[in-house]
Amino acid sequence: MKRILLSTIVVLSIWLSTKCQAQTVDFYVSSQGRDLWSGRLAAPNAQQTDGPFATLDAARQAIRTLKKEGRYPADGVTVWLRAGTYTIQKTFALTTEDSGTQTGPVVYRSYPAEEVRLVGGREIKGFVPLTDSSTIDSRIDPNFRSHILQVNLKDLGIENFGKFFDNGRVGMEVFFQDRPMPPAKWPNEGYDHIAKLSDEQKFQIYGHDGSKAGKFYYQGDRPNRWLREDDIRLEGYWFWDWASQFQTVESIDPSARLINLAQPWHGYGYRLGQRWRAFNLLAELDEPGEWYLDRKLGILYFWPPAALDQGRVVISLLKEPIITLEQASYITIRGLILENSRGLAILITGGEHNLAAGCIFRNLGDGAVRIQGGKNHCVLSCDIYYTGKYGVHMEGGDRLTLTPAGHAVQNCHIHDYSRWMRTYAPAVDIAGVGNRVTHNLIHDAPHIAVILSGNDHLLEYNNIYHVCMETNDAGAFYMGRDWTYRGNVVQYNFFHELGKGDVNAIYLDDFTCGTMVRGNVCQNVTRAVLIGGGRDNIVVNNVFADCKIAVHIDQRGLGWAKSYFDGSDNTLPDRLKAVNGTKPPYSEKYPQLATILDDEPAQARNNQIINNVFTRCGQWLHLYDSLKEDTPYLMIKDNFREGDPGFVSYGDTGYIDSLNMDCQLRDDSPVYHDIPGFKKIPLTQIGLLPDEFRAAGPVEKAEPR
Repeated sequence: MKRILLSTIVVLSIWLSTKCQAQTVDFYVSSQGRDLWSGRLAAPNAQQTDGPFATLDAARQAIRTLKKEGRYPADGVTVWLRAGTYTIQKTFALTTEDSGTQTGPVVYRSYPAEEVRLVGGREIKGFVPLTDSSTIDSRIDPNFRSHILQVNLKDLGIENFGKFFDNGRVGMEVFFQDRPMPPAKWPNEGYDHIAKLSDEQKFQIYGHDGSKAGKFYYQGDRPNRWLREDDIRLEGYWFWDWASQFQTVESIDPSARLINLAQPWHGYGYRLGQRWRAFNLLAELDEPGEWYLDRKLGILYFWPPAALDQGRVVISLLKEPIITLEQASYITIRGLILENSRGLAILITGGEHNLAAGCIFRNLGDGAVRIQGGKNHCVLSCDIYYTGKYGVHMEGGDRLTLTPAGHAVQNCHIHDYSRWMRTYAPAVDIAGVGNRVTHNLIHDAPHIAVILSGNDHLLEYNNIYHVCMETNDAGAFYMGRDWTYRGNVVQYNFFHELGKGDVNAIYLDDFTCGTMVRGNVCQNVTRAVLIGGGRDNIVVNNVFADCKIAVHIDQRGLGWAKSYFDGSDNTLPDRLKAVNGTKPPYSEKYPQLATILDDEPAQARNNQIINNVFTRCGQWLHLYDSLKEDTPYLMIKDNFREGDPGFVSYGDTGYIDSLNMDCQLRDDSPVYHDIPGFKKIPLTQIGLLPDEFRAAGPVEKAEPR
C-alpha cells in the first residue's frame, strides 16, 4: 500500500511540475514601477515593496535570467506594458538569447484596454510668444509674428538636431496632436516650376532637352526673400516625374533670378518646366502648423494650428530603430504605438517567426518595419501612417536556390506614407523569394503602393487607391527590368481612383516576365495593365472598367529600348547570369529561361490576354512597336468587350460604386454566357478583415480624399 501511495505521489508531483512549467510567466512594466522589483505584479503593492518593472530592459533581463536558470516556461513569457508614454533614448535590442520557442513565444504587448506609446522623441514645453523685439528674427513677416511661438531647445539640454535632410536621413521633426507638422516651405501647396535652364552641360534623351548643370532660373521674385537663409533645401522632380530628390542651395543671384545648387547635382539632370519647392526657410513661416529650427542658436519657432493645451508638441530625437530583433525568433510585439522617431520603428534581421501585430506605427522619419532575411516574419493587422519613407520593407529567401522566406504583410492599413522620400518609398517593398502581401488597405501617397523584386511572391486581396498622386510613368504595383523575376502572382486586388497622369494600376515594366495577373478589378485608372516588352505574362479573368487604356503591350526591345539588346546595356544578361538563370533550379521551374538568350529575347513573346471583362474603356487594348492582335506569339481570346456586363450596381452616375466595391457581376451577367470559364471575383474578401489584432478597430470604409 505504501509503495502504491508513494508511486502515486511521485506521479502527481511530476504532473504538477510539468503543469507549472507549462504555464505562461507574466512580467509587467509600468511608469510607476521600479527595476529593482520583481516585475511580477501589475501594479505596486500597498507597502511599495514590490510591483512592476520601470523599463523594458529590466523585463528583458528577467527573461534571460529565467533561461539561464532553466525555468523558462513551455508556454512562453508575456511582458505586459501598462498605460503610458515610454521614452526610448536607446534602441531596445533583442537578440538570439531573447528568443522564444515555437510553443512558448516571448510577447511584449499592451495591457488590455490601455494605450502604450514607445516614443523616440521628447515632449517640449516652455514656448513663449515673440514679444521681445530683441528675440524676433527680422526674416519673420510682421503680419505673422503674433501667431508664432518660440522655445530654446539648447536651454532644455537638446543639441542633437541632425541635418534637415541628408542622404535619405531626416533630422529633427515636430509633431503636434499626433500629426507631423510641415517645416516652413514655399509654396505652401504644390510646386513651382523651372523657368529656364542653364546653357551649360546640355544634353538630350528620348526627345527631352536637359542640362546636367545644377543651376536654373526661377520666375517671379519670391526667392529674393531667402538671401539670409543659411541652409535652403529644394525638393523637386528635376527631370523625370518619377524621380524626386532633395538638393541644397549654394547661392541665389536675385538680379539674374538664378539658383545655384550645391554638388552633387541630380543624376538625371534638370529639365525646363519641372517641379520644385523650397524648405527650411524662416522667411516662409507663414501659416498654421509650420515650424523652423535655427540649428545654430537652438531656437524652435512654431505656429501651432491649435492652442497648445489641445495637444502635445513632440520633437523626434532617436536616429536608430526603436526596436531591433537581430537573429531572434518567436517574439511578438503586440498592440503598441511606436512613434515620433527619426528612424525606423522595428528592424528585424535574420531569425524566424517574429510577429508585429495590432500595432500603430506613425510619425516616423524613416519606415515602419524593415525585415532583412530570416523566415516567416509577419506584420499583421497594423496601422501605418505618416512615415517619412516606406511602410514595410521585407526581403527574404534565397534567389540562387529559389528557397522561399514566407514573410507576410497582412491586414494592414497603410496610408499617407512617403512624406520625405516622395518616390520609390512604397507602402510595401517586397523582395527575395516567396513572400506575401495580402488583405491590406493602401491609399494616399505620391508614388507607388507596392514594389516587387524577386520570385514567387503573392499580392492578393488588397484595396489600393489614391496612390501615384503626384508622379507620372508610375504604377500602383510596380516591378521590372529583370528576366528572372518570375512566378509572381497579382490576384484579386482592387485598384481604383489612382493619379490622373501616366499612371498604371499594374506596371510590368522593362521586360518583366512570367507574371500572373488574375481576378483583379481595375476601375477609373489611366491604364490598368502595362506589359513593357516582357514575355510569358498572363492577364486572365480581370474586370477593367472606366479605364483610358485597359491593357498595353509593347515591343520596346525592338524600339526605343533596343540598347538592352545591342550590347550597349548588359543589365538583363548580367542579372540573368547573377542567379544562373539558364540552369537549375531556374531552368527547371521556369523552362523558358533556359533558352531565352537564343529565343529572340528582344521580342515580347507568349503574353496572354484571355477571359477578361472590358467595359467603358477608351481603348481596351493598346499594342505598340509593331505589335498586332494576330501576331502568332500573342494570345488574345475569349474577352468580353461589348455591351453591358451586368454589374450589381452602377449607382446614379452610371459608374461602378468603387467605395462600396459594387463591382460584382450579377448572377445573370452575360459574361458567364459569353465566357463560360469566367470565375466570380471574391470582392467581399478584398481589403481589411476583422480579427483580434486590428490596431484601431475595423475600417468599414476609407473615403478617398
